[in-house]
Amino acid sequence: MDEKKSIFGAKQITTTAILLAICIISQFFKNLSIFITGPIINTCIALAVLMVNLPCGIILSVITPITAYIIAASPVMTAVPLIIPFIMLGNCVLAVAVHFILKKEIDKAGRKPINVKNMILSVVCALAKGLFMGLTISLWLLPTFIPAESPLRGKMGVFQTTFSLYQFLTACIGFIYVFLIIFALKGRGRD
Repeated sequence: MDEKKSIFGAKQITTTAILLAICIISQFFKNLSIFITGPIINTCIALAVLMVNLPCGIILSVITPITAYIIAASPVMTAVPLIIPFIMLGNCVLAVAVHFILKKEIDKAGRKPINVKNMILSVVCALAKGLFMGLTISLWLLPTFIPAESPLRGKMGVFQTTFSLYQFLTACIGFIYVFLIIFALKGRGRD
């Protein structure tokens, strides 16, 4: 009974709210570099899954593309609004991958979450997100929905790299932050 109550208890809601606030603050820097905002968003999604639960990771996965659009919509998001649900799904792929591939191993590692196996598993999780977004957004959505006469067509290569390779790289950077945070927390006696 206590386990069911703890899915969305005060601690879970508070932790998720803090992670969401961090995501929102990072989005004000979105126009500076994807390598600032991207890793922070991916870190928060992974931490939500690892420290709270999968539903909270999915909540962040869904909310963050909406707040990104509200705070600093990119030209491609404005031109192809259908991209937003696919970004949500890409984030959900990351959250689900972390839950099913990495979470159990992190929990088993106790005070030593940084090991070769967990690093490899985190790269697999990042790759799942990058591949999903690369296949759906870069190879299908953008070429299909950006009109041939649009000036955005000239930047298609940049957009395709942003929604494939850069998604993988920013998720990998995010996992570096995840391991540092988890290590710091576990090192303080939280197992």
